[in-house]
Amino acid sequence: MTAISRSIHAVLVAVALAIGAPGCDESDGPPTGPSGSTATIRIVFMGPTARRSDLPASAQPCVSGVGATHTHPSWRNFAAIPLQPVPPDRYEITFTDVPLNTRVSFRVNDQNSCDENPTGAVTRNILVNDVRLVQNATTPGSGDEPGFAFSIAANGTITQ
Repeated sequence: MTAISRSIHAVLVAVALAIGAPGCDESDGPPTGPSGSTATIRIVFMGPTARRSDLPASAQPCVSGVGATHTHPSWRNFAAIPLQPVPPDRYEITFTDVPLNTRVSFRVNDQNSCDENPTGAVTRNILVNDVRLVQNATTPGSGDEPGFAFSIAANGTITQ
């Protein structure tokens, strides 16, 4: 093999490895793209941060399964992400990686909703950037669970 063909071979191997083999430091994080292709949103769930004392005994398996109030966003592969309690009556979280002009969905699970939904999936009192959403999607979980869908434009407009 000549020096030139070895150089070409080395370049081709490097290109093939870069394209075909994921790096060790890659994660299942949000999709990336050109600067400005994502937006920042704040999800707020308006609900009491203290556990309700009137939940029936039949809701206990759900309460145990839900744990801390959390969300499952589609742009994060529906991973469970805890919401921050803001006592006494709301939870919130901010995401800086929501794809622009793309319909995304998410679900919120809360222990206090276990008497309304056997998985604690919340169906109301959800806001994204101060826009009240209606339950309009299903999300993967214990079967299909109720959730919310929206898109955000570059100017910040939320569309359901």
